[in-house]
Amino acid sequence: MQIIKNPLSTEKSIKLMESENKLIFEVDKHANKEAIKNEIESLFKAKVLHVTTRIGPDAKKRAYVRFSNETPAIDIATKLGLI
Repeated sequence: MQIIKNPLSTEKSIKLMESENKLIFEVDKHANKEAIKNEIESLFKAKVLHVTTRIGPDAKKRAYVRFSNETPAIDIATKLGLI
C-alpha cells in the first residue's frame, strides 16, 4: 500500500512551509499518523515532529507534516520540485 500519494503545492501550503516548517501531503485514506510519519522519515531522511490529518470535503485525506528545525521544509519541497 502506498501511503503518500503526492505533495500539495497550494498557496496555503507555501505559507505553512515558510511560517511553520510544514508540508501538506495527500495520503491514503486508511493510513494512520504513525505510518505517515514513518513513511515521510524514511523517504526524505528527515525528522518529523508532528503529523495532523484531516479529510476534506472532496473526501481526500491530507497530512500536515511538521519537520524539526534541522530539516527545513523548503529543502524537501525543492527536492520534490514544488518550488
